[in-house]
Amino acid sequence: MLKKILPILGIVLLVGCNGKPVETSNNGSSKFSLNPKTEARVDSVMKLMTLEEKIGQLNQLTGNGETTGPITFATEYQDAIRKGMVGSMLNVNGAEYTYKVQKIAVEESRLKIPLIFGYDVIHGYKTIFPIPLGEAACWDMGAIEKSARVAAIEASAAGQHWTFAPMVDIARDPRWGRVMEGAGEDPFYGSAVAVARIKGFQGENLADNNTIVACAKHFVAYGAAQAGRDYNTVDISDRTLHEIYLPPFKASLDAGVGTFMSSFNELNGIPVTGNKEMVVDLLKNKWGFNGIVVSDWASIREMIYHGFAADEYEAGDLAMNAGIDMDMEGHIYIHQYKRLLADKKITEAQIDDAVRRILRLKFELGLFDDPYKYCDTIREKELILNPRHLEIAREVTRKSIVLLKNNNVLPLNKNIKSLAVIGPLADNQDELIGTWSARGEGKHVISVLSGIKEKLPKANIYYAKGCEISGDSKTGFNEALSIARKSDAIVMVVGEEAMMSGEALSRAYLDLPGVQKDLVLALNALNKPLVVVIMSGRPLTIEWMDNQVPAILEAWMPGTMGGPAIADVLFGDYNPSGKLPMSFPRNVGQIPLFYYQKSTGRPRVEEVRYTSKYIDSPNTPLYPFGYGLSYTTFDYSNFYINSTSIKMNETLKISVDVQNTGKYDGEEVVQLYTRDLFGSVTRPVKELKGFKKVFIKAGDKVKVEFNLNSADLAYYTRNMEFKAEPGDFKVFVGGNSDKLLELSFKLED
Repeated sequence: MLKKILPILGIVLLVGCNGKPVETSNNGSSKFSLNPKTEARVDSVMKLMTLEEKIGQLNQLTGNGETTGPITFATEYQDAIRKGMVGSMLNVNGAEYTYKVQKIAVEESRLKIPLIFGYDVIHGYKTIFPIPLGEAACWDMGAIEKSARVAAIEASAAGQHWTFAPMVDIARDPRWGRVMEGAGEDPFYGSAVAVARIKGFQGENLADNNTIVACAKHFVAYGAAQAGRDYNTVDISDRTLHEIYLPPFKASLDAGVGTFMSSFNELNGIPVTGNKEMVVDLLKNKWGFNGIVVSDWASIREMIYHGFAADEYEAGDLAMNAGIDMDMEGHIYIHQYKRLLADKKITEAQIDDAVRRILRLKFELGLFDDPYKYCDTIREKELILNPRHLEIAREVTRKSIVLLKNNNVLPLNKNIKSLAVIGPLADNQDELIGTWSARGEGKHVISVLSGIKEKLPKANIYYAKGCEISGDSKTGFNEALSIARKSDAIVMVVGEEAMMSGEALSRAYLDLPGVQKDLVLALNALNKPLVVVIMSGRPLTIEWMDNQVPAILEAWMPGTMGGPAIADVLFGDYNPSGKLPMSFPRNVGQIPLFYYQKSTGRPRVEEVRYTSKYIDSPNTPLYPFGYGLSYTTFDYSNFYINSTSIKMNETLKISVDVQNTGKYDGEEVVQLYTRDLFGSVTRPVKELKGFKKVFIKAGDKVKVEFNLNSADLAYYTRNMEFKAEPGDFKVFVGGNSDKLLELSFKLED
């Protein structure tokens, strides 16, 4: 079995390494398809089902694994499965255990309809990759697809059919803990990452036993929660909704994602779980989505707390009429649907539609043909944490690391005689896997200290914790300073605890916790070569560090192979190529902060009082979107467009020469932006429209080419028509959203 699976990974390895631009479309569609044979089989089952059994398929219960919300009901589910009153289980793990639970469904229930097992496989199953925000920093769609492919292989081997990922929410407020689950602030880039992850999870064929169905979440606009506080209200314009928050969901649908999850938040006064306009009218009818829409954990019930539903009865009514097919751990449908049907609040046709969607997915997964196909303990042992997966994790992890600053300190010399490794995360394993780490365990993680020791077997490596991640104690400072004084260089590893980012883990302050800042400054005062490695689930406010520390690496929560990957970067075995998918603010007062800004009527002019600015801070981020340094340097020249004027049916051909002017081979993410100077509504000063990650040997020069047409310039006009308008444009290329070359062109009718 292992031999059959590993070649698949080898194929994925080639994706994204050829320098081709990311292709996106606003009007293409590859929906979760309707197969006539599958539909006929669904019909045959539907004819046999009682009303109770139909309602049972809409019921999802939690099992023995980790919970993802407040438990309001006991998890005694076996009798319910026997009665055909459960369609899906979540948090049931392991091939052996899923086999036992599935056996009840297919051998002890009347119709023997198999269960579908779901789980939060967010950034790996057992082999844990960097958190999704960190992974997005690689700007390599092939690497991201490989990561999801490994996760799918391991999760499916452990009995899982369905992952509640990817999170495709655009997020521009790093106070929100769930920024760690997404791809950052930009809808174009977020859409590309969503597609790559869906491809990795779902593979070529859902019927294969090494694929899992993906779930685009949280539909919609959860990333715009006010004040960055989880579960909070969202109040945005229809234009902002369509331009910023909906595109990654549409891209997910076009990529064939099998399921969507409704979000916790209300949207402009209506909880999405009860929002017919969003789920039925837009997602199902206009977009044509044929898969399952599942509620988030108990979000149907939570409409009562929103003040939108008076009771469970009304909540069930609102959710079904809004198009929510499956109730995750809410127990609303199972208790209220008979009464709602009798009262003609809902129809059996609505129930039938939801049941069809669920059965359709079960057939597409091949569960009716072999309900135990994912329950193979031998396969599970072969594939979990296998060496090839660990190798891929190391590769993806080092691609995700972003070099934020380097004053000739990095890479460190491998012949260094002595090195001080300091910090609360330096010899830590448990925190490196971050939150939403599925079945990952700290005991399988290689720490930074271990990674460095493996890299430098002959050097004197001194270690001191220095301080805790949180807390006020400085009792460890003296030991840290002592080993630093006798060392040739210092690597300090600081950051957040795993449980400082993720769901329900919003922060009002984004400083380094505890006394870590004090320890960094104390070590920096020794005037030794100092590298600070930051592990975090979000951008932190570290302007003070940028002002004083000579070298800074953002390593996110790096996962199982974090230590070796970081060591590869520290000592030059890998030249860092990561770029930020989310801007780093200078201070919390700037938030929300993102590159996709509009010009005001009074753009900032430093010497003019009455312009749009702070009196105590720059407007600009500390590190902009798309930013990331390398051990080499890249020079952009010969920026060229084939015409200064194109018509609607023509394509603008763009090229730029990029030369590696340094001493190291390296990769550069060449980014393409546009600006519509005058429109029927105001447009951002920059919009990402393409990117290519290219490898360039030291001294070499490559020509990077893009194509741009009118579809790429379309937006929602004053009348909310999605189209391109004729007029004046600028096009930009460069290595981040701030440092760019620019040219001008016209789009004509």
